[in-house]
Amino acid sequence: MSLRHTICCTLLAAALSAALPSARAAEDPDVARLSRRLSAVEADPALNSFGAYERLQARQAVQALAEANRRDRDGAFYIAERRVQIAEIAAHSQAAQREVDRLDRERSDLLVEASRRDADRARAEAERLRLQAQMQAEEAERLRAQAAADALTIQDADAALATVGDAQTAKLNAAREREAALARQEAELMAGGKLPASKRDARGEVFALNRDAFAAGKAALGGAAAGQVKTLAAYVQAGPSGTVKVEAQAGDAKLAQRRADAVRDALVAGGVAKSKIQSSGRSGKGDRIDVVVSDK
Repeated sequence: MSLRHTICCTLLAAALSAALPSARAAEDPDVARLSRRLSAVEADPALNSFGAYERLQARQAVQALAEANRRDRDGAFYIAERRVQIAEIAAHSQAAQREVDRLDRERSDLLVEASRRDADRARAEAERLRLQAQMQAEEAERLRAQAAADALTIQDADAALATVGDAQTAKLNAAREREAALARQEAELMAGGKLPASKRDARGEVFALNRDAFAAGKAALGGAAAGQVKTLAAYVQAGPSGTVKVEAQAGDAKLAQRRADAVRDALVAGGVAKSKIQSSGRSGKGDRIDVVVSDK
């Protein structure tokens, strides 16, 4: 049995349970109010195919509230209300992301179609398509900003639920990882390139440029590395990052500093504010360039 089938069956069971509440639940206005909010999401054809897992958790939390005794009711109500809020936000956020993806695909199709036009007709038609694509890009940016705001709201809810238990915390951390993956996909789609390999440590998310990013003894970015830095600039702008540090190492400290400055300038050219970027170079064995993205 697939996970999706299991979740659907569980949602059906939760819905039937909500449809036949106990006498105590029927008298509880909080249970009724939270159930109506969930039902509104499930009845909306634009939202009911998103956030299934979050809605399942919310249904279970509302059911637990309905069955809670007086001593446990305050805690159960707190959890149920937060779960319903997360379910609503997740449905809206995922629906918005789906719309962003659709608009991006349509924009790409429009640009491809424009390139196939005859020379005489291409100028007028391409201008029309460019304006249409620009409007769609602005709409995609608006939806991305809304999704980012929703993600911040989810983060606030995550913090409030941090004391509920380690199991819930682990699940919410996994959700944040999925959001980061979506941000990477968005940056690669918008920039038309691939991000460098990355890892996380105490400094933040560390991107390592390829060893061949610079020719031996040179401080000019190679073509492939320039594309990586352009994509990295889109990623930095898409996320809530606080600072960016460019750390270069080479046999000569001055060469390392020039390389760090070259990466910094490429990030600025890609749209990152220069005030957010620090660049430093040091001498050492082996050439390397690390770009550290911190959310602090």
